[in-house]
Amino acid sequence: MTRQPQRKAALMRRDPHPGDARGGKPQVVGVPALITPPQTAGMDTISQNKNTVTSFIDALFTKGDLGAVDEYLAEDFVDHDPPMGGPANREGMRQAGAMFRAAFPDWHSDLDFLVEEGDLVVENFTASGTQQGEIFGVPASGRTVSLPGINIWRVRDGRITERWGRLDELGLMRQLGLAPQP
Repeated sequence: MTRQPQRKAALMRRDPHPGDARGGKPQVVGVPALITPPQTAGMDTISQNKNTVTSFIDALFTKGDLGAVDEYLAEDFVDHDPPMGGPANREGMRQAGAMFRAAFPDWHSDLDFLVEEGDLVVENFTASGTQQGEIFGVPASGRTVSLPGINIWRVRDGRITERWGRLDELGLMRQLGLAPQP
């Protein structure tokens, strides 16, 4: 019986590199150990692109920082689906941010999920706020409205260059009383 603990010790050895990818766990002799941590070089760009998009949305729509347009959008930014029919450039995005923040000072976007593929970041969200100012000719009502949508953003060199989006504009118009309920 005294030989069994020695045999077990011979089959297992302590990791000489605690804290690395192996996590300091025992290594079975004859079973290859993970020598290097997984490669994550591609993840750095993905994280940066996602961070650029979420930081822009937070700055412009949640905080009302109109300067976020200059900070995050490229000079040649193109909005293929401008919100509420505005201009298809940086100024259109600035106008949308200003319009929503003026009517809904507590406007914010709740992120449902964020997916990235190459230089594209897809955002599924629901934005909402309490109407405390006029929008589309509708005076302040004190009602909370929501606007679900999906945006696709192209990010290059840390700047947003393009946007495609689908917002539930009809749902927003219904909540504001500008379109009939179904």
